[in-house]
Formats: sequence, structure tokens, C-alpha cells
Amino acid sequence: MSVSGDKPKRLRRSESFLGVHFDFHARDDCTEIGKNVTPEMVERIIDLVQPDFLQCDGKGHPGLASYPTKVGYAAPGFVRDPLRIWRDVTASRGVALYVHYSGVQDVAAVKHNPGWARIDEKGEPDERIASVFSPFADELLICQLKEIIDEYDVDGVWIDGDCWSTRHDYGETALQRFREETGITDVPRSPDDPHYHEFTEFCRDAFREYQRHYIDALHEHNANFQICNNWAYCAQMPEAVNANVDYLSGDVSCQDSIQGARVDGRYMANQGKPWDLMSWGFPRGGATKPPLQLQQEAAVVISLGGAYQVYFRQKRDGSISDWEMNVMAEVASFCRARQSVCFGARAVPQIGLLNSTANFYRKANRLFPAVLEEDVPLPGILSALLDAQQAVEVLAEHHLRGRMQDYPLLIVPECSYLEPEFRQELVDYVKAGGSMLAIGPSAAALFEEDLDVELTGEPGEQARWIETSGHLTRLDTTYQPAELGATAQPFGKLYVENDLRTASEPAAVVTPCGAGRIAATVIDLDEHYYKSQVPAVRDLLHALVRELFPRPLVEVSGSHSVDVIVTRIDGKLAVNLVNTAGPHHDPTVPIYDNIPPAGPLAITIRTGERPTRVTREPGGDELPFDFSDGKVSLELPRLEIHDVIVVEQPGTWAQ
Repeated sequence: MSVSGDKPKRLRRSESFLGVHFDFHARDDCTEIGKNVTPEMVERIIDLVQPDFLQCDGKGHPGLASYPTKVGYAAPGFVRDPLRIWRDVTASRGVALYVHYSGVQDVAAVKHNPGWARIDEKGEPDERIASVFSPFADELLICQLKEIIDEYDVDGVWIDGDCWSTRHDYGETALQRFREETGITDVPRSPDDPHYHEFTEFCRDAFREYQRHYIDALHEHNANFQICNNWAYCAQMPEAVNANVDYLSGDVSCQDSIQGARVDGRYMANQGKPWDLMSWGFPRGGATKPPLQLQQEAAVVISLGGAYQVYFRQKRDGSISDWEMNVMAEVASFCRARQSVCFGARAVPQIGLLNSTANFYRKANRLFPAVLEEDVPLPGILSALLDAQQAVEVLAEHHLRGRMQDYPLLIVPECSYLEPEFRQELVDYVKAGGSMLAIGPSAAALFEEDLDVELTGEPGEQARWIETSGHLTRLDTTYQPAELGATAQPFGKLYVENDLRTASEPAAVVTPCGAGRIAATVIDLDEHYYKSQVPAVRDLLHALVRELFPRPLVEVSGSHSVDVIVTRIDGKLAVNLVNTAGPHHDPTVPIYDNIPPAGPLAITIRTGERPTRVTREPGGDELPFDFSDGKVSLELPRLEIHDVIVVEQPGTWAQ
């Protein structure tokens, strides 16, 4: 191991694959901080888990520092300085250390400085959230983090409670600036008021300016200090990275973490920054998750090329529950076994699912809302596609501009607004030979002329029976009838009654458009799969995808509980198979220790040429396969949680 002085070199975040996060959001009840925090406690974490980095508490949402700060508001009592112990041990062992630090969500800051509070739509000061227009950043956040840098030489900060906590601000400074910059004098107070979108975007811009300011100031103070804003530039902030953050990260919901990781991992993987996702090691208010549950959550993340960490709670004195590191050690072993074929891998373009920035920001009432908590038509569509074993990336406009042709199929899910230039680029992509699927009447309306249909009446909630393989399933969903032109071809069937003998109407249309094809459904589908996993939704989408994209690089059959992720790493093709079975959708089952295995799985890979070697990782066992017509065919008898089929072959890959 290389050394700097007499201490081992610590990995940068871009080099780090595995970490553990601890925090405890110190409050007034924390009067003996450090009492049971010892070097031996930190040593044991490192010995058991062998992490690349650790994150410990610095300041939580109550705003009280869990180290003896000289510039902020400290918790009531200290026996020892825990941050000093964490730093000394991690530095001596070559493990990077980051602090958990709450941003604008800071109760103590607004309590001691009432003028810093953001003002809500009723004109009342917020008791939790500081205003980005206030001196909060200059007089507290920057000063306190400089103190942490100078006194403790920590490697970086994981800023929490910042982008996802910020809200509309009706303080005098904000309103004056808004009126001056926009000329709008009647400031909107609710989503139904005129110009609410403009005011929301103004508040977003103010947050972006505040974030860039403190990041630049800290980097000027210490260029090696690594900064992340928890959930910035993920699917709930779906925009190009426009601040000098060093890495991206987010803590997925403690309930149904699989779904959160599926969405955000696919989005963050394309943002051009080192990234990781964090599992909660416990459900909210509940017991510690078993290793098997966390290994499944880890598999969803690392299969996409990202790094992984798990959050465990510190006690009120800053110590930890040591036994939980036995759990983390099992998770770490699972991850390390797959690191060489996962970490840093890049997706092979197959299906691009649009998470439109323009549509998201017009639809969302909060500034940067969690995708799974808002009425955003993305998670259900993604789940249905993944449960049909499609390889999918989640992409915004800035990911697709100028490179749409890389994707054999693009999907626009239940979107009601696209910027005109981007909409035209999508149409041009289709006319040049691409394929596109618009889901739902609102998205279809954006491409009505190109689809050669006339949507009649108004879209509304109606009951329709959708037919798949002779089976009828009722959906109460948004529907709008369409009159088909000469080139539009009907696809699928909808019935007004639960009777196959009655007249039907098309569930979708598929239309030639230049050298490509464009399709759309006349019903919304997202909610019915996100909330209920209705098989008919999955099967209709699968049929449409195969109609538009009949020759995917990889096909897998044998289970609907397997995610397929196709990546390239070190010149090899890696087919990740993640078993997503289990009760993670069920809020009455917060922890589980049984995941039924999947298989046997039939796998087809279009390699063009015969591979030189096909192995199963971890383990490196060679897999027998058949090869004909440019395709590898093999069977995987059993999938426990996560296996990677690695294909080695000279030359180029067939698409």
C-alpha cells in the first residue's frame, strides 16, 4: 500500500466502492457524547467490514453539532470528542472519513437567528428550514465545515437535509428579487395561482446559487475536500450537474428500498460523477435488517456500476451497536465478491426511459420532491419493464440530446409537456430509423400528428378491460379514444365490459414514421403497476417493446422477478441478473430473511461472433453454452440474489 508520510493512503470517493454511514442527529438529550466511543470501536468496524470509507455524525437536522464546535451550536455535553477518535483511527488505517452534516434543515440555526428562517406561503417563519437568501451559508455552514476541515482533516462531507429540504421562500428578500427579475408583482401562493411555475423555478435557481456558493468556498479553502449534497442531481433533481460536487449519493427509502434504488441508480449512473446509494440498515422505527435483505438492496445498486453503503444508527452518546457490524460484514463480503465485474461498469444502450426535466419540474409542487412520493409517472413504468426482463436506463433530456440514435428504443411515460426543440429531436430520431413509445393520452397528444391519430373528447378516468393472452383485467385509469388514420395500426385490445364477445377498441397504436416507428397507448399504466403490479400492464408493455425492439442484445425468460442489467467493463460484456423477489413491496413486512430463488433461466445473448469464454461471477465458473445464428444460448439453473454472466469475445458486439 502506498503511503503519505507514515499513514496509509486513503481512497478518493471516485475510487471507493463500499462504505458505512452512521449518524444520530444530536439533540438536547445528548449530554454524554463520546462516553462509549473508543478507538477499539472504530478499529472493530474496520477489521470486520474492511470499508473504503466511513461516514459519522457531525451535525444533524436539530442543528446541534456532535463534536465540540467553536463556531456553531454544540450538543449539551461531551465526555470525549468522538470525531477526533473516528479521524485518528481511520487515518491510521487508510480509511477515508466523511461527516454527516445537515444543510438548510437546521432547527438550532433558525432558533438562534430568527431572521434566517425561510418564510412560508402564509407569511410564517419556518421553525426547521433556513432560507437560502439568508446569511446561513456564510455565517454557519461554511465556517463550521472549514472548522471540521482544519481541525480534523476529514476527507469530505455528506450534506443532508439540503436540496430535498428546501422549500418555496416568501421572505422579503426573495419576493423583492422575484419581482425585479420577472416583473411579476402578484406572487403566487399555491399551485393553482398564475405564475406558480415561474416562482417555483425562481426558488430552484436560488437554491442552485446557494449550493454553488458554499461548494466553491469550501473548495477554495481546501481543494481536496470532497462534497456531496444528498439527493442532488438524482431522479428528484433531474438536471445536469451544475455545481462542483465531487460525488453523488442518496439514501433510498427504508421501505421498498428496491424500487427507489432501481429508479435513482439508473439515473445517477449517467450523471458523469462518482455515485453511490445508501440503504437504511433498519426500517423506520424498526429492527435491524437481516444480511440477506441488505444484500438484495446492494445487488440492485452495484449491478448498475455504483458504489454502496449502509446506514446504521449511532447511540445518543455517539457510539454504535457493535453487533450490527457482523451484519455489515456479511453484506461487505457479498459486495466485494462482485466488485471486479460491477464497479464502474457502464450500461450498454438498449431502452431509454425518459425522466423529463421539463415535465417533472412543471408537475412537481415542491422544489425537488422524491419521485416515489410525487405523482410522477416513472416508477411503475420502470418496474413493469424490469419485471418483463427489459434492460432499461432512466434518462433526462440532457442525457439524450445529440445521442438518441444510441438507443434502439426510447419511451416517454405519461408526459404532458416537452420543450418544443426536444420533442422535435425525438421525432427526427424516429424518422431516421429509431423507435419510440409514448405511454398514456397526455404523451400521445404530444405526437398526435406523427402517430396519425386523432384523440377525441377529453381524457378522463374510465374503466376499461385490457386483454392479454385471452385474459381480461379491469383498469380504472385515464383513457382517451383515438381515431386511427390510414397508416396507424391498432395494437392490443380494450373492452368496455368483462366479456371477450363484445366489441373491442385498440389499447395502443403503432405507426410508421419515416424510417422508424412510433407507438402510443391510449391509457395510463404507471399507477396500476407501481401500486399493484398488475400483470396485464407488464404484459402489454412487454408486447409493445418486442414489437418495436424485436432484437435486444440480451433476452431472459423463466421468472418475472429478475432484473436484467447489461453493462461493459474492462472490454467484457457483463449480464447482471438480480433476483428482486420477496415482500419488499409490502409495508406490513419491513424486514425479511427469505428470498425465493429464481430459475431455471433461459438466456440468449446476441454476440454476433462465438465468445471465447462465458463465466458466472462470482466464482469464475465457465458456463456451457450453445452458439448459432450469432446468438449464445445458455441456462442458469438457479439464481439466489445476484449473478453476473461475463462474456469475453474479440471484435464488436452485435446490436
